[in-house]
Amino acid sequence: MADRRFLIVDDDTTFCEILGRALARRGHDVKMAHNAEQALKCVVKFRPTHVVVDLKLGDDSGLRLIRPLLDVNKEIKVVVLTGYGSISTAVQAIKEGAVNYLAKPTDVDGILSAFDNTEIVPLMQTETPGMSLKRMEWEHIQRILDEHDGNISATARSLGMHRRTLQRKLQKRPVKQ
Repeated sequence: MADRRFLIVDDDTTFCEILGRALARRGHDVKMAHNAEQALKCVVKFRPTHVVVDLKLGDDSGLRLIRPLLDVNKEIKVVVLTGYGSISTAVQAIKEGAVNYLAKPTDVDGILSAFDNTEIVPLMQTETPGMSLKRMEWEHIQRILDEHDGNISATARSLGMHRRTLQRKLQKRPVKQ
């Protein structure tokens, strides 16, 4: 366990410090980066074994950082954290090479177990209630936004809605169910 080196990539400095202290108390080496450029420099120098990446890094996406991190070291395990989870971003994170995807808020134990528990559970075995109409709309918007690489105008055109309406919808938090 002492050979685990963690890189935390999040633009929220307070969150980074709290998570970093909690991981350090458990005996791990920890470094922090607050944007993609810092993260890539740190991964070369520090050689982390585990990386925690926030989905939204200011104006950038943490999803775009996964592949470059893995290009530096194929053995790195990446977990994506987000406060705005959607099925499409979870699927995209796994496709890019992340071992897990967690919604905030989560604790250190949840993050640590996400690195170890990479077993994929078939959807047929889970019993979840159907999504509400508002949640389905949120998921659809996120999927179309992802298809247009985060371009709000192109997404609004594709959805047949005004750009400002789409921006208002994106500013709201996703509905639970």
